[in-house]
Amino acid sequence: MPSVAQTRFCGERAACLYSPSMRSDLAHQLSAPIESPRLLLESLCAGHAEFFIAPLQQDEALYQWISMPKPDSLDALRERWRRIEASRMSPDGAFAWPIWAVRRKSDGQYLGRVDAEISASLEAVNLGFYFFSPHWGQGYASEGAAAAVAELSARGVQRFVATVTVGNLASGRVLQKVGFKLSRILPANDVIRGEAMDDEEYVLQLDPAAPTTSS
Repeated sequence: MPSVAQTRFCGERAACLYSPSMRSDLAHQLSAPIESPRLLLESLCAGHAEFFIAPLQQDEALYQWISMPKPDSLDALRERWRRIEASRMSPDGAFAWPIWAVRRKSDGQYLGRVDAEISASLEAVNLGFYFFSPHWGQGYASEGAAAAVAELSARGVQRFVATVTVGNLASGRVLQKVGFKLSRILPANDVIRGEAMDDEEYVLQLDPAAPTTSS
């Protein structure tokens, strides 16, 4: 089962609901690199495209549970990620879009990515991740997601929301391991391969007084 939790992909679509503007300096701070015991979460940049293009185009299993389109070409992916690198925000300026390329420390291999969409009120209205299928089942998704939650919490984010397609049991378990609780079912919340799909919404509400760990 895949390690994927995401309905709305940061950097793949324009935010469409009105929200107060996100400060540019804060958006860049929220996108700072992160380190966990086995992983480096690098701030996504155009240079990562050359390492991601092949698995994004060839890993069919990745798309079982997500609606993210395959990139058309290396140049197209590089240009899209260059725009994200420049602003770290949604096109309308309402949300910060911290996105991390996840790299394994032991051999430098890129495994996937973790990202979030954060409002000006410092709520992570969407936390997502995907990992390429050769790296499933090794705890990388939970380690990467936990590291992102810990870092964002340290920067003031206390509420996190994530969605997974109903039936994607592996990603639900990842979120539960990080501390998320199932909140509700969202009927027809996404479209995958032309079919409307229900999503499970998971929520993590942190206690501001309690420390968060990425271990």
